Amino acid sequence: MVTGGGTGGHTYPALTAVRTMRDRMSAEGRGLEVLWVGDAGGLEARVAPAEGIPFATVATGKVRRARNPLKMLSAANVKDMAKVPLGIAQARKLVAEFRPDVVLATGGYVAVPAGLAARMCRRPLVLHEQTVRLGLANRQLASSATRIAVSSESSLPLLAEAVRGVAVVTGNPVRPEVLTGRADKAVEGLGLAGFDQRLPTVYVTGGAQGAQQINGVVGDALEWLLERANVIHQCGPANASGLRQLADRLPETLRRRYHLTGFVGGELPDVLALADVVISRSGAGTLAELTALGKPAVFVPLATSAGNEQAHNARHLEEVGAAVALVGDVSADRLKDAVGPLLTDPGRREAMGQRAREQGRPDAADRLVDVLLSAAAG
Repeated sequence: MVTGGGTGGHTYPALTAVRTMRDRMSAEGRGLEVLWVGDAGGLEARVAPAEGIPFATVATGKVRRARNPLKMLSAANVKDMAKVPLGIAQARKLVAEFRPDVVLATGGYVAVPAGLAARMCRRPLVLHEQTVRLGLANRQLASSATRIAVSSESSLPLLAEAVRGVAVVTGNPVRPEVLTGRADKAVEGLGLAGFDQRLPTVYVTGGAQGAQQINGVVGDALEWLLERANVIHQCGPANASGLRQLADRLPETLRRRYHLTGFVGGELPDVLALADVVISRSGAGTLAELTALGKPAVFVPLATSAGNEQAHNARHLEEVGAAVALVGDVSADRLKDAVGPLLTDPGRREAMGQRAREQGRPDAADRLVDVLLSAAAG
């Protein structure tokens, strides 16, 4: 049984683990039955059925966090928390009927009912945490877990001492196709004939919908960037027109080095293979992919991420020399100071990429499957 989701950060590691376990079982001539328990409105409700995974829903209660604890006693929070007992009862019925050999919980508020139900029904529970610090759902489930799989060695001392003994470092599962990109395919597929092969290539991304903060500072520094690099800028479908107008005012030689796109889909592995430096948010999935590939990165954390997890992620990599973290107010000048040395010094890029690679775990999905099978075997 798999539970967790709401966002891609919780959903895709679970999906990658399921795919990896299916392949492992198939190679051994064995089958795998999976039931995904999630929220009808979450990303997992689309991803699981598309993968042919049976999907069941339970009532869930979302905790809307606030710096002021009194603000957490909002009407919406009280209403949602009242759903939790119903969700636990529904999840307990699902666990009792499905009788999973092991339950994998990857976080998100939807994971709590199924995780608690696993303990009630005496089913092994494996938690997977994608970020440096345990998320709220996994913190609530930690004492019930058979094993806690974390993505980084730095997570271990942050765990409560009572549960540290069941923790294991697996890394964050990365989609295998991300590791097989080809730079020449990106040049051909995206029509990048105007790129100057003597210059490094920067990939800018703010996620599927783009990020106004990143788009703004990159726009302010665009001419400066293009004088030093080729740029692939994934800006979000709603943000392309304004940036296009900005680029149209640049000299032709610079415009030819700028590829603006609303969305990067199946070509992402090839784009990452071509990129010498990445400017992006610092979500757990992004970090897992970039460290597995050994890509130098300048991170602009999302300030409103749950528990400020993106800032923690970025700072962790900066501390070991694997990235640059731009936390707080970010200006074009700060971006130039951060990315400039990477563009002009190939040796610095190589050193940062090597330190990033040392943090990466491209075999994370296999490690997590090992943990699941071990927990299932008792």
